Amino acid sequence: MIKINIVCVGKLKEQYLRDACAEYIKRLSRFCKLEIKELPERHSLKEEAEEILRELRGYAVVLAIEGKMRSSEEFSVDLKAVFDRGGEMTFVIGSSCGLDQSVKDRADLLLSFSKMTFPHQLFRVLLLEQIYRAFMISGGSEYHK
Repeated sequence: MIKINIVCVGKLKEQYLRDACAEYIKRLSRFCKLEIKELPERHSLKEEAEEILRELRGYAVVLAIEGKMRSSEEFSVDLKAVFDRGGEMTFVIGSSCGLDQSVKDRADLLLSFSKMTFPHQLFRVLLLEQIYRAFMISGGSEYHK
């Protein structure tokens, strides 16, 4: 089964965000094995980077505002290409302070969802939804209109 890891700095504090994530995790369970690793916020980005880098598995997609923007369809094609090779993917969401350059340098893909800045906790929900959407697009579902 396809393996997707999400490495993120910080815990989800609000119940409504945890509920939204739980819904997408449930939906994704038929497509992949999903693991979310929450790392604690540290005093410096360098300290956070050391922990993040230890958790990277397979194709690393680092979410960064300066990354490449993709449509949902292009994102779906990107994911399918990795999975068709039998690959594992790790997505990285940094803390509210961002990410150390060493994490960005390790990325196989720097990805941006927008030029806008989003709260990192809310972004986890956005990422899960887009991963789910990518699977639905690949399967030809009506979910993506």
